Amino acid sequence: MLKHIILWTLKPELSEEEKNTVRRNTKEQLEALAGKIEGLVSIRVHINGLATSNTDMMLDSVFTDKQALARYASHPLHVAAADNYIRPYYSERRCFDFEE
Repeated sequence: MLKHIILWTLKPELSEEEKNTVRRNTKEQLEALAGKIEGLVSIRVHINGLATSNTDMMLDSVFTDKQALARYASHPLHVAAADNYIRPYYSERRCFDFEE
């Protein structure tokens, strides 16, 4: 199994209301991909971090292997969600992938 973790920091010029909308939309759009992309075992977006957090959202996903992660990255449903609901709004993206 391969874990794919993403941490996003949203643009500072967004209001708190705008950030909350982005968080909710990101969670809804990405979690809706469950069962639609071959090799995607699980996907969860965490949007309610504690006050000690220094980032705005976290993607926690599991894939069967590296090829499944590559399919996900280029899959039209994922690309559409990322292009419309995530990429325009973050200032920083950090990724950590590892095999278990």
